[in-house]
Amino acid sequence: MLGHEVDLKAIVDRQRDIRLPGGDELLTFSDAVLGTDVAELDKARTALSDSLGPAAVSAASIIAASFTKNDRVANGTGIPAEPRMMEGAEDIRELLGLWNFKSAVNTSRHLPEGRAV
Repeated sequence: MLGHEVDLKAIVDRQRDIRLPGGDELLTFSDAVLGTDVAELDKARTALSDSLGPAAVSAASIIAASFTKNDRVANGTGIPAEPRMMEGAEDIRELLGLWNFKSAVNTSRHLPEGRAV
């Protein structure tokens, strides 16, 4: 990613170094934006702004909101992921433990191999 060898496992294991400038702040922000603690969110916004600049806060907020909206629409309407999105992503799903999420059942029923979760 942008000339950096990112450790994707850091997304689910915060003891690891994501190896991306501002990565820790982005991960903290993503946790805070999904949480309910406004003070933590304010702190995360400030840390992200200090690390990557004020535009990073806006960009990260827009990405989080868009993803949440798109994901909820897809789940609510039952839109399956396109096969091309699933092909070649098994290693990432395993690495991040995505099969452990309750919503993984929605993914598995659309896989050609019919993987059971």
